[in-house]
Amino acid sequence: MRVNRILLSVPLVVVALVIQVSVLARLHLPGAVPDLLLLTVLGLALVYGHVGGALIGFGAGLLADLAPPADHAAGRYALVLCVIGYLAGLVKPETGQIKSATGPMVVVVAAAVGSTLLYAGVGALVGDTAARHVGLTGLLFSAALYDLLLAPFVVPGIMFLARRAENDPLAETGSAATTSDISSGWLSSGTGLRIGGQRGGLKLKAAKARATRAGRIKGVKRL
Repeated sequence: MRVNRILLSVPLVVVALVIQVSVLARLHLPGAVPDLLLLTVLGLALVYGHVGGALIGFGAGLLADLAPPADHAAGRYALVLCVIGYLAGLVKPETGQIKSATGPMVVVVAAAVGSTLLYAGVGALVGDTAARHVGLTGLLFSAALYDLLLAPFVVPGIMFLARRAENDPLAETGSAATTSDISSGWLSSGTGLRIGGQRGGLKLKAAKARATRAGRIKGVKRL
């Protein structure tokens, strides 16, 4: 991974984990807990792709495995987030721009359900049957609901910061110029407007207006 990506991902993951453990886990909501760490990995994976998503997911999951009050085997959540980060990175758009919020929302729901199922499946393999006692159906529904409600406040911001980091001088030349801001599609999805295209259209209209005025002035002078 590039240095600028690491410098951005590490503090974002650490902050998300601290908030996850110290705030969200203490809300005592019914069912699952809103997974801020998962949403952070998704936001970065949608910008950095499947390789970056897998690496960030593994690192984030390993920190969650080691952070108190973790009561499961180390490496369990690292495996889950590694797989989720890899799969989320595969749906990164080729053009680098998301035109609608529907796609990311579907990714969030699929990741919430998939991570819960994968975590429970790995737990069953190592003899942890806590998910059966809590109720897997309730966990799936609450995890998808909480993450879906939290996603609009987290994922666009993470994607915006990731795209800004791509403009860092340490990034490869031209990487930021060839792709547009991914988060703009989410932020402007309700209006149907594309910010970059709108600016370009205004500039083009202004240039045409100036050229028309210049032509009229020249015609008057010749007369």
